[in-house]
Amino acid sequence: MTTPPDGIVLRILSDGRAGHEAQTLGVAQALGVTPDLRRLAPRAFFSLLAPFGPADPRDAAALSPPWPDIALAAGRRTLPALRRLKRLSGGRVFTVYLNRPATGASAADLIVAPRHDGFSGDNVLTPVTPANRLTPQMLAAAKATPDPRLAALPGRRVALLIGGDSRHFRFSDADAAQLAAAVRRIYADGASVMATISRRTPASVAQALAATIAEGSGFLWDGDGPNPYVSMLAGADAILVTADSVNMASEAAATGAPVHVFWPGGGHPRLAAFHAALEETGASRRWRGALEDWSYAPVNSTPAIAAAIRQAFNSFPRAQLRRDA
Repeated sequence: MTTPPDGIVLRILSDGRAGHEAQTLGVAQALGVTPDLRRLAPRAFFSLLAPFGPADPRDAAALSPPWPDIALAAGRRTLPALRRLKRLSGGRVFTVYLNRPATGASAADLIVAPRHDGFSGDNVLTPVTPANRLTPQMLAAAKATPDPRLAALPGRRVALLIGGDSRHFRFSDADAAQLAAAVRRIYADGASVMATISRRTPASVAQALAATIAEGSGFLWDGDGPNPYVSMLAGADAILVTADSVNMASEAAATGAPVHVFWPGGGHPRLAAFHAALEETGASRRWRGALEDWSYAPVNSTPAIAAAIRQAFNSFPRAQLRRDA
């Protein structure tokens, strides 16, 4: 573990979910520190009680001294451990929670809840998008040395980012047909397709996309071989992303490429609020059956989130003690 010049020691409490971990690691990267990453594994009983119940005693090693300066967590299953770390340290650890906590504003010293969560308080930061790990340097490097499977695609390249079924969305056969039609329209416009699916993508949707992408100049990453996701984002002239994934839409908006949003069946007011806010930034538009072209300044809240964490930590009593030592 390394620390930045000001000596901040950061510990991440992770629930193991890729989306949550990407947010916390993105903040750590923006802070300029390699974190002490502790993955929690609460048993079923403790997971069921989270975030209101106690931390699993089996995770005690993740909550042991020496105490970090800052503890960062995301996901409801991490909240009991974050509370216990605060208590065990005698309040010395500055705690930060990403996303909306069901336990209220007392969940952490600082809460980063994106604007669409509708959560507010004196200790709450409300960015348009959640944190991510993308940086301009990372995108530039990926663009300079693209994945060979993508570099071989001719013409303009469109990244197709497909999520899948969730609590609020269900991909139907009609959605699969509309996505296939979108691929054919992209081909008709003379562009190539770079597509990726997720673990949540229904088999019927994945199969329909695979068959359609094979009709033209396209590539579908289905988990085989190295993940070309960042290379897709970096090399995209336009992006089509499904509305179910806030993280993917946010990462797409960090590129500066036009972001088209495809809405499968379902939805939720908070997700609608997120996409409305993202559209207000100029980054995205609803997919209307054809590619559109526009420009905007890339949208990435991560640097501002890291700056706010640093500022709040500098006002935290322990930080003052460290400066006076």
